[in-house]
Amino acid sequence: MILCCGEALIDMLPRQTTDGGNAFAPHAGGSVFNTAIALGRLDAPVQFFSGLSSDLFGDILRAELTASGVDSTPAAISDRPTTLAFVTLTDGHASYAFYDENTAGRMLSQDDLPQTQADALFFGGISLVVEPCGAAYEALMLREAASRVTMIDPNIRPSFITDEAAYRARLTRMLGAADIIKTSDEDLEWITGGTDAAALFDTNAAKVILLTRGADGVTVLTPGNQFDVPAEKATVVDTVGAGDTFSAGFLAQMQRSGHLTKAMLGQAKPEDLRKATAFGAKVAAITVSRAGANPPWASEL
Repeated sequence: MILCCGEALIDMLPRQTTDGGNAFAPHAGGSVFNTAIALGRLDAPVQFFSGLSSDLFGDILRAELTASGVDSTPAAISDRPTTLAFVTLTDGHASYAFYDENTAGRMLSQDDLPQTQADALFFGGISLVVEPCGAAYEALMLREAASRVTMIDPNIRPSFITDEAAYRARLTRMLGAADIIKTSDEDLEWITGGTDAAALFDTNAAKVILLTRGADGVTVLTPGNQFDVPAEKATVVDTVGAGDTFSAGFLAQMQRSGHLTKAMLGQAKPEDLRKATAFGAKVAAITVSRAGANPPWASEL
């Protein structure tokens, strides 16, 4: 079982009305939510933990999780509103304006943390930035990291960060506990000020680092090895959910090969990591070829 821990929100995606006017259409989203959805559609056993609202947008989120085969019973339900993210696209790349004050996701606390028997836990996204939910996710990761595989994808959103020093301190602690670190080249530059992903091994005990570079593919690093996996060719409609889907593909394949446990992850060979990375690239390519975060189903592969 894989437990995805992080934000679920409604992406308000730009659309045009039939008479040519500008509008926004609500779509279920959130970085970690997207990863959970993609895992469910890939037939991986997956649960989702977040703060979810009992409002109409929360109903949309829970219905989407259920429809994609994700178990949302670990989630904490409240009557606070759902986080909204208004999306604008420039040359296919997304930027976001978040409305998150006093929401169900934002106000998640350590009192809401679930007990879990998952083999692996996945963390990331904007849920790590703000309080009190950021502290709750950090506490969960540090509680479970000794006995379960943990993966983190910071998925940096600079416009969402109000206390950079506190956020960097949290990332330092969580990156230090993670077994698998996934970072884009842009995120890496924000985190380290450079482009050398291997430098992350200097301060962290990660067993695998995945550096995604868009159309240039993925660099896979372990403490003793490094190699590149090419991106899958795709006609890009937009990049919403691309990295989230990649993470899901990687985790799903590692779970299928039996390497997604604390005991087995360190025994994964380069060919195992290459296969998982290539699968992640494949499912991400399908996602970018259609509008919004719409990961593929196993039947499409």
